[in-house]
Amino acid sequence: MDIVQAVFFLLFFIFPLIVSAEYCETSFCGNDGDVVPIRFPFQLERKQSGNCSFPGFRIGCNSHGKTILKLPNSGQFFVRDISYISQQISLYDPDNCLPGRLQSFNLSGSPFLVSFYHNYTFLSCPAQLTKSRYAAIDCLSNSTTSVLATISMSLVNSMTPSCQIISTLPVPVSWPVQYDEGFSNDLNNDLRLTWYAPDCSDCESSGGVCGFKSSNSQEIGCFYNSKSALAFAAGIGLCACFMDSSRPRFTRQLRNTVPVAVTPQPTIVVVMGLDESTIESYQKVVLGESKRLPGPNCSTCSICLSEYCSKETIRCIPECKHCFHADCIDEWLRMNSSCPLCRNSPSPSPARASSHNT
Repeated sequence: MDIVQAVFFLLFFIFPLIVSAEYCETSFCGNDGDVVPIRFPFQLERKQSGNCSFPGFRIGCNSHGKTILKLPNSGQFFVRDISYISQQISLYDPDNCLPGRLQSFNLSGSPFLVSFYHNYTFLSCPAQLTKSRYAAIDCLSNSTTSVLATISMSLVNSMTPSCQIISTLPVPVSWPVQYDEGFSNDLNNDLRLTWYAPDCSDCESSGGVCGFKSSNSQEIGCFYNSKSALAFAAGIGLCACFMDSSRPRFTRQLRNTVPVAVTPQPTIVVVMGLDESTIESYQKVVLGESKRLPGPNCSTCSICLSEYCSKETIRCIPECKHCFHADCIDEWLRMNSSCPLCRNSPSPSPARASSHNT
C-alpha cells in the first residue's frame, strides 16, 4: 500500500468510523452534586433526539433536577449513578423506602436485569417484642408494629408464634448474601440493575461512546471525540508515510552507478492519553474516617464500582472535580484524555499533586 492508497483508505474507510456523533452529546439533569451523565444508550426526554437512545432507555428530570428512570411495571426511581463501562445503573426510592417497593418489584417490559435474588420473608411483629433486640425496617414500621426481613427460615419459624408472615418473595440484591442468620435492615441500599443489550462495554472501556451508525440504521458503532479521532488519523497518516519512505525501491539500475544507502527513519508513537507528569499534577486525597469526597461525587468509584474506604487514595480531575480511586483513574488517563464520567478534557492543574486527610 503506497501513501496515496493509505490516505484513501484512511479518509474513506477509517475516519468515518471514528468521528464523533455530535448530535448525541452528553446531557445532565442537575447542576450541583446530583449530576448523572446521560448518553447512549440512554436518552434524556425532550433534550435529545430519539435516534440518540436505544429502545427502553428513556430518562427524565423532575423539577428539582433529579434524574428519574421510570420502569414500566414498577414506577419511578431516582438515578444515583450510571456506569457505562460495567453497564450498571444504581437506583433509589424517592420516598426513601426501597424495601416497600421491592415487595412488588417487576422488571418485565424493561431492558434491565438483576444480578442476584434472595428469598426474603417479611414479618410483622409487636414493637415491644422486637425493640432493641432486632433490626427493624424503619420506613415500614410504626410505634406499635415492627416489620422485619430475613432469609433464615429457622429464624422465621422461631418468630411465628408472636409474629405474622407478610410475604416470602425473591428480592433483588446487589451482592449475594451468605451465612446471614439475622434480620436485615439494609434493604434500603441502592438497587443496582444491569443491561446486556446494546453491548457497549468494550467501546466505553477504550474511551469511546456507543451510538447508531446512522439515523436510518439500528447497527451500533463506537465513536470517539474529535481530538481522539484526529490523533488516530494523524497516527495512521504518519505511519503510512513512514512505511512508504522506509520501503526499499527496486528500480532498473544504470551502469556504473553507486548504490545509495537508506537512512533509517525514527519511529513515531502517537499517545492517546495523558503523560505521567500531567496525571501526577491532578490532586490526590487520602480519605479519612469520614470518607468525605470533594466535588460532585458519590460513595462509589465509577470505574471499578467499589465503595471508598478510609485511608484509600483517590485522585480528582480538575474543573469537573470528579474523583476516582487513584489506581483506576491513572490507568484510564494513560489511555484517554477525558473524564470517564462527563467526557470533559481537563487542562493540567497548576499545582503539583498533594496528599491530605479529610
